[in-house]
Amino acid sequence: MTVSETNIPAEGLATLDWLVIAAYVVGMIALGWYFSRRQRSTEEYFVGSGNMNPTLIGISIFATLLSTISYLAYPGELIAKGPVLLASSLALPIVFLIVAFLLLPVYMRQRATSAYELLEAKLGVGIRLLGSVMFIALRLVWMSLLIYLAAKAMTVMIGVDKTWIWLIVLCTGFVAVIYTSLGGLRAVVITDLFQTILLFGGALLVIITVTIQTGGFDWFPTQWHDNWDRQPVFSFDPSTRITVVGVILSTLIWYVCTAGSDQTTVQRFMATRNVKAARRSYAINLIVGFTVAITLALVGFALLGFFKARPEELPQGMDVINNADFLFPHYIAYHLPMGISGLVVAAMFAAAMSSIDSGVNSITAVVTTDFLDRFGIRPKTEKGHVRVAQLLAFVIGAIVVVGSSFMEHIPGNITAVTQKTTNLLVTPLFGLFFFALFVPFAKPLGVLAGTICGTATAVLIAFSGPIFGTNPDGLDPISFMWISPAALVVNMITGSLISLVLARWARRT
Repeated sequence: MTVSETNIPAEGLATLDWLVIAAYVVGMIALGWYFSRRQRSTEEYFVGSGNMNPTLIGISIFATLLSTISYLAYPGELIAKGPVLLASSLALPIVFLIVAFLLLPVYMRQRATSAYELLEAKLGVGIRLLGSVMFIALRLVWMSLLIYLAAKAMTVMIGVDKTWIWLIVLCTGFVAVIYTSLGGLRAVVITDLFQTILLFGGALLVIITVTIQTGGFDWFPTQWHDNWDRQPVFSFDPSTRITVVGVILSTLIWYVCTAGSDQTTVQRFMATRNVKAARRSYAINLIVGFTVAITLALVGFALLGFFKARPEELPQGMDVINNADFLFPHYIAYHLPMGISGLVVAAMFAAAMSSIDSGVNSITAVVTTDFLDRFGIRPKTEKGHVRVAQLLAFVIGAIVVVGSSFMEHIPGNITAVTQKTTNLLVTPLFGLFFFALFVPFAKPLGVLAGTICGTATAVLIAFSGPIFGTNPDGLDPISFMWISPAALVVNMITGSLISLVLARWARRT
């Protein structure tokens, strides 16, 4: 049973809620317009002249990587499947050590607008362009997915059917692209700060309201719920959906690979003054991320306790297990006080926009730097260059809106769908940087072979059910938690072996 098939009441948000949402939208556009008046160069537009506040940059990294997907998925995953996802926090100290002391010193020595400029010196222009294309594909799919899921959640809160999804997609994308294209990275970073405050505040308001409505903290689970999955510490069965070790390993690899290869993150490092400032910004990102993750977990527990104790509060046809991803937006619309609902819905919009604005700005930087500037295609004046970047931002936003129409065909809950789409290229993309910066004998052909094999491994795992014909229930026989680890291992082994063979052959000849 899908949310669109349930009998959801027609009323949800009140007039005051809509006024709050409208005020938020107008405020974001006004910020974009304000910063647009200060744009004088593409360096200012893309990296804020390389001297931005590390605290703001750290919060912006968090807001970029959280998105509506995580905002909905985290509570939904804990409601329907269980609390093992919390084990991901155990990987964060290791992530910080690797990124802060192994990656950042290397990256910050080579200041660049586009992260993929770093690939050309060692592996040539072909690998640089390959990295750029992979990033663009990754972020276009990611933005299309998150804006679709955000719109789907909005239909629950507004109380309309799924035919409204595309109108909501259009409005959300339009607002985000407007202030991003106008204001550049400074507008993105400042709006990310306000959006993070809304995200965190919205989650806290839900916890407080549930606690008041239930008369205390009885909603906090003291035993394993019947609807939760079996979630062992480790399992040799690759079909086990999630394990503690799998969560930690997948989180570790995803964070490191994203920090080391994704333009949205590397671009923010380049916007800081030096390696010390970049290190501080990443520490703040992880601290804020940990705090919000714990808060969203408590939201999941609170909603599970609320609807288990009051099943009559659910619309006809909706249940806790099959509609876990949409209990959060349903509660926002129908159980929060007037005005508070508007604030939390604005937070939901904020989660979508914080990811769209960052993705659009970063893709624009990559297209401008790695394709137009690299091959000498640019206007004669710097002001004209900024105008071209702004036009590109509008075009990218339009592509995202169109691409979102294909996301409804991917089966699974939000967590599984995210892993099966946006994570396909994360580790292969990082492999390019690993070989370029840390493997002295790397050869372009070997790196290309490793990328192809790593990507193929990710696809085979993510869509193992349809590919191997073992998908009677819409599930895949191999757990999505193995996508990143397996792809990374295959990528590095294949690329290293072929590069080593080519290097030895070159020495002999």
